[in-house]
Amino acid sequence: MHVAENISLKDYNTFGIDVNAKYFVSVSSINELKQVLSLKEHPKKLLLGGGSNMLLTQNQDKLVIHVNLKGITVEDETSDYVLVKANAGENWHEFVLWCLANNFGGIENLSLIPGNVGTAPIQNIGAYGVELKDTFVACDTINIETLDIKSFRKADCNFGYRNSIFKNEVSGQYIITSVTFRLTKRNHLLQMKYGAITSELEAQNIVTPTIQDISKAIIAIRERKLPNPKEIGNSGSFFKNPVISLTKFKSLQENFEDIPSYSISETKVKVPAGWLIEKAGFKGKRFGNHGVHENQALVLVNYGGATGADVLKLSELIQKTVLRLFDITIEAEVNIL
Repeated sequence: MHVAENISLKDYNTFGIDVNAKYFVSVSSINELKQVLSLKEHPKKLLLGGGSNMLLTQNQDKLVIHVNLKGITVEDETSDYVLVKANAGENWHEFVLWCLANNFGGIENLSLIPGNVGTAPIQNIGAYGVELKDTFVACDTINIETLDIKSFRKADCNFGYRNSIFKNEVSGQYIITSVTFRLTKRNHLLQMKYGAITSELEAQNIVTPTIQDISKAIIAIRERKLPNPKEIGNSGSFFKNPVISLTKFKSLQENFEDIPSYSISETKVKVPAGWLIEKAGFKGKRFGNHGVHENQALVLVNYGGATGADVLKLSELIQKTVLRLFDITIEAEVNIL
């Protein structure tokens, strides 16, 4: 374990933003993590996982701790279910593929989401009708101040839409070191209603899909719609889909007959932020070395050389325009640092 100085974080965030960390260390065990957290000469610390859900807008004078804890284990199983624990530094998509290779079902709809396992519960990541909370059992954490180990069960986490206790009540207090999931071994419950999954399966002439087929269909859809961060810097969906009242939605329908929605309750609906942004004229719009992706208006991109401040300024312009046109506030899904 070595604390390095003046390290570029360009390769540690999927936006590819080139900012420096004054101090940087990568840890691969709980003991190393405890040692780093105990360093009194570095009171300010920043946790970094897969770097997929952040926008770095400035150099970091904190000690940047790259959580690189690896390992996947089967903790318990029956003939129907299995408990799988994945350490925080495991790449999320590679973990999904590992589960599929073992025919463990439940997270196939979350294929190709960027980032690591350890940050997944913070956002309660979700896609195509499935959220992390649907299979989440518990996560192990370490208290940043006391170094105490604590396990958070599902009921403790206050999961919501792209939200959890780790973004609110205990924000900045704990580091997630591993996550345990309850997955199916047979009689998998397939989720195919959301998005274009069914039509993608039909195009592939798949009548009786498996969890592996669902994953492949979603990967195909995402690869068509979303840029590969290794080729074009991005953080996936930059904005949350706003939830508005049914009354407000019906009012908007009077002027925008084609506005889509997803029912949340008898009084609330979710409106796709991508549709709002596209209607506002931003889809595919380029501002020099950054802009909005041509195939998915939810995705802001760095074509190379953009600063975090550039991307942040664009996101704020989009928010102001959507608010002016639709009287809807769209919130950033990524963390602005």
